Amino acid sequence: MSEKNYTGNKCHDLSMQRTWTKTPFHHIASSRRTHNRIDTLVINGRLVRNSARIKIAIRGFYKQLYHQEESPLVGFRDGFVDMISEEDSVALEVLPSIEEIREVVWDCESSKASGSDGYNMNFIKKCWDEIGANFTAAVTGFFQTSRLLKDSNITWVALAPKFFGAKEIKDLRLISMVGCIYKVILKVLVRRMRSVMPGLVGETQSVFVKGRKIHDGALIACETVHWLKVRKKEAATIKLNFHKVYDGIKWSFVDIVLQKMGFVRK
Repeated sequence: MSEKNYTGNKCHDLSMQRTWTKTPFHHIASSRRTHNRIDTLVINGRLVRNSARIKIAIRGFYKQLYHQEESPLVGFRDGFVDMISEEDSVALEVLPSIEEIREVVWDCESSKASGSDGYNMNFIKKCWDEIGANFTAAVTGFFQTSRLLKDSNITWVALAPKFFGAKEIKDLRLISMVGCIYKVILKVLVRRMRSVMPGLVGETQSVFVKGRKIHDGALIACETVHWLKVRKKEAATIKLNFHKVYDGIKWSFVDIVLQKMGFVRK
């Protein structure tokens, strides 16, 4: 017999109710889990099976990818890059106020997936009266010491397939889920950098600058090739592979560039 719940003269068939309410959810969850599950993966031309071995192989792949080999430190002469003003440099390092931090918190998307701390920004906003002071102190502490708290630097990493049937690790999109404190610190820095970036980035840079789009470069390239063909001009075109380009950054060189641009070490 199915389980019954008698309330007065009303009889509710709980087993039928459970089937009706839970089946759609479980169906969606199972379908999503099946779609995202990685049963086999090709890494460096080798087919890897078994989830435990896949995890080890993925960890080794990214450890090798992000490894920085020892190389001579390269510098360049002064005046080679544009510089920010001393006033802007000082403004970038001003300790953020309570109002600035609160404004950044409210500017963050509320319902995004929670990070390594288990909370999303909606929780921070709803409980601001209770935890706002401590949260602000944690963010301010980074700008005072230039060091991140160990717990706030923990990151969950997930691999999402770019398309159905992904087989190689290059077919997976790396997603980093960070905590709320980390998000707010990053957003404070980004909002401040926006004011100085237009004067540092060249006009030919068509991406990562507000108001410019990554598609502009492709459109300009197509128009240029079309112009050359119509006018029968001799020319050579070079196509560069930008796959994983930002994984190969030499951070010590980036530090040198930033200092040449007028940013102080802090």
